[in-house]
Amino acid sequence: MPTPVNLPDPWARSKVGVVVPTYNEADNLPELARRVLGLELPELRLVVVDDNSPDGTGKVAEEIAAEHNTAARERVAVVHRTAKEGLGRAYVAGMTRALDGGAEFVVQMDADLSHPPGYVPQLLGTMLSTGAGVVIGSRYVPGGSLSEAWRPHRRLLSAWANTYVKTVLAMPIRDVTAGFKIWRREALEAMDLPSIQSSGYSFQVEMHYRAFTRGQKMVEIPIHFEDRREGDSKMDLAVQLESALRPFRMRAAERRARREAE
Repeated sequence: MPTPVNLPDPWARSKVGVVVPTYNEADNLPELARRVLGLELPELRLVVVDDNSPDGTGKVAEEIAAEHNTAARERVAVVHRTAKEGLGRAYVAGMTRALDGGAEFVVQMDADLSHPPGYVPQLLGTMLSTGAGVVIGSRYVPGGSLSEAWRPHRRLLSAWANTYVKTVLAMPIRDVTAGFKIWRREALEAMDLPSIQSSGYSFQVEMHYRAFTRGQKMVEIPIHFEDRREGDSKMDLAVQLESALRPFRMRAAERRARREAE
């Protein structure tokens, strides 16, 4: 993991929104917030999007916000949704809130501490230096790695999913299912967030595909992917089925759009 450093301009001036969807993450959220808010990015704001978690995650988020917010500045925003509608819808709500709050760059990451917050400055720096529309924290470029806690069948499933999606959609990136990345404001505005169809983990693929087909510059940097600290994975059978079918639907929709444009 990168070593924390004092960050110069333009890092210090960059308005960064970190969007974290939550569902039953009460045990992980305080530590995640501590690490994110401890980054030496003065203009960073954390946006927590909670899907009415029965374990009280929303209440924990409000407590964190009360601790860090002042009358002059909001460091933590909490978006409460009334039902569990899926990762994709949560991200759309959080990204919209971050953009409405003036974010120039929007980070998306999981709440389960599998995405080490210490990489955020590196993601931002890569974006600033390359002019990319999206910078992806990748497990599958040289230097990237997975937690040793991942068993062989899980590694195989992840590798197969990436190969499957890349074959269907022909995208030139290594980690097409990655969920840890930073977006430039203009790139997100080009994504047409309200029209996103994916509700589950296929949201990651749909966003990558939209960026690719809209000509956004996409850059990958290596990260180490940690294993979940507490709680259970949200990858159930319905989510897996949507993730398997969504690439074909995206490809078909893109072909229809091209035909209509001709």
